[in-house]
Amino acid sequence: MKINPFQHSHFLGYVNHVSPSFIKIHFPSSILMKSFYHNSEILKGGLVGNYVVIEGEDKGFLCKLLEISLPEKERLELSEKTFSTKEFHPTGRLEVLLSFDLFNPLDIEKGVNSLPLIGSKVFICSSEFLATHFKKFGVKTEDLETAPTIKLGNLIYDKNVPVDLSLQSLFARHCAVVGTTGGGKSFTISKFIEGIIETNSKAIIIDPTGEYGSFDPNIKVESTKLITDSFFPYQNLTINDLFVLFRPSGQVQQPVLLDAIKSLKLSKCLMDNKAAHTHRNDGLNDIFTFRAQNVLINNGLIIKQDQFTAPFNNASYTYKTNIENFNLNDFDISLLHKQIVNECFQVFNNRWSNSRDERNFSNSTSLIIRVNNVISNEKFSGMFGFNAPITLNLIDIIDIFLTNSDQNVLRISFEDVPYDFQAREILANALGRYLLNKSRTLAFREKPLVLFVDEAHQFLNKKVKDEYFESTELSAFDSIAKESRKYGLFLCLATQMPRDIPIGTLSQMGTFVTHRLINHYDKEAISSACSTANKETLSFLPSLGSGEAIIMGVDFPMPLSIQIDKPLIEPKFDTPKF
Repeated sequence: MKINPFQHSHFLGYVNHVSPSFIKIHFPSSILMKSFYHNSEILKGGLVGNYVVIEGEDKGFLCKLLEISLPEKERLELSEKTFSTKEFHPTGRLEVLLSFDLFNPLDIEKGVNSLPLIGSKVFICSSEFLATHFKKFGVKTEDLETAPTIKLGNLIYDKNVPVDLSLQSLFARHCAVVGTTGGGKSFTISKFIEGIIETNSKAIIIDPTGEYGSFDPNIKVESTKLITDSFFPYQNLTINDLFVLFRPSGQVQQPVLLDAIKSLKLSKCLMDNKAAHTHRNDGLNDIFTFRAQNVLINNGLIIKQDQFTAPFNNASYTYKTNIENFNLNDFDISLLHKQIVNECFQVFNNRWSNSRDERNFSNSTSLIIRVNNVISNEKFSGMFGFNAPITLNLIDIIDIFLTNSDQNVLRISFEDVPYDFQAREILANALGRYLLNKSRTLAFREKPLVLFVDEAHQFLNKKVKDEYFESTELSAFDSIAKESRKYGLFLCLATQMPRDIPIGTLSQMGTFVTHRLINHYDKEAISSACSTANKETLSFLPSLGSGEAIIMGVDFPMPLSIQIDKPLIEPKFDTPKF
């Protein structure tokens, strides 16, 4: 299809000033401008903010009109009377967005390697010319026919121009949806989810408030609510995660807790081993007691009182791979508070003492109480599956979803997850870490997965710490942003406070859908992370209306100012009415 971007009826003026940062144009007549304002077929919403094209010698240039002004002399003469009778000669300032081949306008060049000449003609850009380019953003020429696209909305300044973008341009380099409360982030995420469903792609959304629970399961959306419907197995938590849940004090309780966890992991390994078991009846209870590799085990607990240390050390060396793996804690956590008691014995020579170290036990008493309280807490037990849960294992749900071609979106709701003990941050980070490890097995190479994280400021840039203990940062999502793209796992963050997202994570976002932003630090966070978000583009952010957004990114040769379409299924939490 042959498109002529330079139409005589759309003529605007001439270039009269060229600099590396902007271009100025001269309007031959203010009467010509008035004709545009009254011609609804050519122009929508005024000249400022609209796209124009410049006709060069061998290239064309697509620009955005940023401002219009009068020369100083004519400005002083301006009045209501003179405006209607006298002809003025306004000037405009343009931002060059991209260049294209003059003889093949559909051939876009990334970046601007040259600038137009003084005297070049300037035209209002036609709707057909703009709409043709959007589908090509981020897509290789050979993939243009097959690349899936979604319709996000229309240009703000020309409602006749639909904006259809490829999933490749939106998510292939990770995506961030940012904006103040009420700016339209939730609608944008809903449009993305609809696009995932339409194109038969795969996505998982972490829904902190249950906002996206209005999606009908019959439209290829699977939902699970943590605690109520499912649990994340504690075996997939790290030692650091467990430390933050149980809050051991630094110098005294941490070593005891770590020893207890190692003992229970060893007990699990020995019990899984098909070694010969012996039973003993103590006359009161039938206690399942046996020795495996000369380690005494009593009802799953390792007994250290009056036992030689050598068998325990030898068995620990045999199973050191499992015991020292702090990213997988496969042991019976319901026994942990009891095993802590069994760790309160000093070593003398080659065996543990016969009598308990009362000082050590006294120092560990508060830890034993906290561990027992957390494990027996109904919410935490339902969240991590501490005590024979009756709900479904979230890992199994994810694995089934990934192989089920009838489901495109899995929504994991955190609405019942408590805020104490940094449980939400730990849980979201553990979930992200599981998906990252799965992506490293190349599970998503053939069928890429988009991970949506709503209210991302709740989960990113967090540390697990308390007044006694501070460990490493919760960095699973940061690692996903930095390394998972080549594995087929893509991240889409939604937040109202981009300044709270680690700058290293933001810098990995290749696409920004930016709704209204007012705070200076939020705008600076976006500016420093996105190369195309120059000051001229950011100047439009505070004036954006609800549902309006500027899309910028590595695969976008130019920023797009669009009105996001209202999703078919709206998020269910509106602002309450007084």
